[in-house]
Amino acid sequence: MTKQISIQQAVELVKSEMTIGVGGFITYGIPESLLQGLKKRYKNTGLPKNLTLFHAAASGDGKEGGCNNLGEVGLLKKLICGHIGQEPRLNKLVVEEQIAAYMIPQGVASHLIRAIAGGKTGVLTHIGLKTFADPRLEGCKVNRKAIESGEEIVSLITVNGKEQLHYNTFPIDICFIKVSYADEYGNCTLKKEACYTEQMEMAMATHNSGGIVVVEADKVVVKGTIPTRDINIHGFMVDYVVKGDPDISGQSITELIYHPELTGDITIPMDAVEPIPLNNRKVCGRRGAFELKAGILVNLGLGVPDAVGSVAGEEGINGAFTLSVESGVLGGVPTGGVLLGGTVNPEAIYKQPDTFDLYDGGGIDLAFLGAAEIDEKGNVNVSKFSGRVVGPGGFVNITQNAKKVGFTGTFTAKGLKEEIQNGKLVILKEGENIKFKKNVEQISFSAEYAMETGQEVLYITERAVFKLTEKGLMLIEIAPGIDLEKDILDKMEFKPLISENLKEMDARIFREEKMGLEI
Repeated sequence: MTKQISIQQAVELVKSEMTIGVGGFITYGIPESLLQGLKKRYKNTGLPKNLTLFHAAASGDGKEGGCNNLGEVGLLKKLICGHIGQEPRLNKLVVEEQIAAYMIPQGVASHLIRAIAGGKTGVLTHIGLKTFADPRLEGCKVNRKAIESGEEIVSLITVNGKEQLHYNTFPIDICFIKVSYADEYGNCTLKKEACYTEQMEMAMATHNSGGIVVVEADKVVVKGTIPTRDINIHGFMVDYVVKGDPDISGQSITELIYHPELTGDITIPMDAVEPIPLNNRKVCGRRGAFELKAGILVNLGLGVPDAVGSVAGEEGINGAFTLSVESGVLGGVPTGGVLLGGTVNPEAIYKQPDTFDLYDGGGIDLAFLGAAEIDEKGNVNVSKFSGRVVGPGGFVNITQNAKKVGFTGTFTAKGLKEEIQNGKLVILKEGENIKFKKNVEQISFSAEYAMETGQEVLYITERAVFKLTEKGLMLIEIAPGIDLEKDILDKMEFKPLISENLKEMDARIFREEKMGLEI
């Protein structure tokens, strides 16, 4: 019996008050046809209402795509997820108190899906201790509506004398997931996807919750067409299959064409990857690249940090270590911007929950992440600032467990304009927003926790480099052409410690030619 139905039939399966799970990572693996279909149904009929939306990673293009389709007043009542940085329409609902919002670490979210599948009470972990996820701080509640609801999704307990957080599970009533091919009986393969996120876990969790599993496939094929070894989700877990609209959905929702270099189907020469121009982003990436060592596992975050990978590719050293993105891809050179989550010439593609097992246990040797705010103690905020609720993504899992962390980004924000002239950094227009604050608005990274675990922490900007010490931040490097008082200390809300051995950043960072970096 065929399981294929139309998109209209699929979205009519969603009833008011349901909890809906959605798969995908930023613009990859997004069931865009289903999400647009659900939005269209709601706008035409006013149904369904008051849904709870659950997803692990950010799902969107920063505009209208992905879970932005569900950013309609009345369609949702609650949001539980790891990140909405690419979902401005959901962000608006959260900030305007239209829905109750709970942000949990992305790795916890992916493990929560597995826990739901396994019928467990929750996820027991150290992830989130002493950050905003800790009930002693905010307990993952990021707006007033969540606070006033009285619902607690995480609790603090002690196991064998150690503090742990317990994140509660809940049933999933229906899920939308995206696959490459599905046969008419529901057997699915992800072989054309740039990353395998939590599609199989989401199907299991929904199936075992007694819910409805709906799969959107790029192509629906005849049973027996998909080789056994390529089947990632067996048909017994899938209730319905829809064929996605190729005009709006593909490997990525922003680039609908198939990129075989992101799946390992082909390998392209790295000189085909365009080097980034010499600007403040590249300066940060180059300085971060000096921390690389042979044989280590490195994680790169979204934005300025992914410049480290671009620099490594340009310098021809990317093969000496392994780059990893929390979407599950390993090796190669990670793509950036809204295409983060894929890798050009990947060496392996893991599932997202498996990757976070590796991360949570301390498998990352070096991580580069962004920072919206940094305080005098060394705490970092990336999850709630400037009137926005973003969520932590994989930030908490990664920064809490990596052996060494480099927070990487420009010194100020909003309107900053700089140039590199004759080997020196020149500030043309200072950024309006100070990032080095007396106190951060929300703690996404706990300096106290880092000191307890003996973690090495750097704060890398285009004009200054700091390190974490027991007494707070210490300035250790300054860019050529930068005035210590005017360009650094006057643009901070606190005075950092200053190293007795304060030195200039390596001159090679500020030259057009390759640095000739060796590791």
